[in-house]
Amino acid sequence: MKAGAASVLAVDIDPHAVVATQLNAEANDVAVETLHVDLLDGPPPAVEVVLAGDLFYSRALARRSLPFLRRCSDAGLSVVIGDPGRATLPRSRLRQLATYDVPDFGSAVARPAGVHVLRGHRRG
Repeated sequence: MKAGAASVLAVDIDPHAVVATQLNAEANDVAVETLHVDLLDGPPPAVEVVLAGDLFYSRALARRSLPFLRRCSDAGLSVVIGDPGRATLPRSRLRQLATYDVPDFGSAVARPAGVHVLRGHRRG
């Protein structure tokens, strides 16, 4: 919202993450709609941009996430992924926008984390 979005919808399957998002929005004096739901097996949401954070920390989640993100991209949505370089990150399907040194979960040691855009689907 602080970057100029007209609206923001934050979605997570973890109820604690939903509450954390609500608290963060309040602390930053912005309005963020939140949903506690799993979108991965459904159609793309009615949004312009999908921001996906750290969805590739397990092989099972990566296998579910990538088809959803591909459906979003194929529907014309911009798909931006933040990830600290997990092994299951589909690097060959992404274009890296930026890299930041950040501590990984549970560690104070900073390591590079990337911001990526999902490349368009090649047809034919």
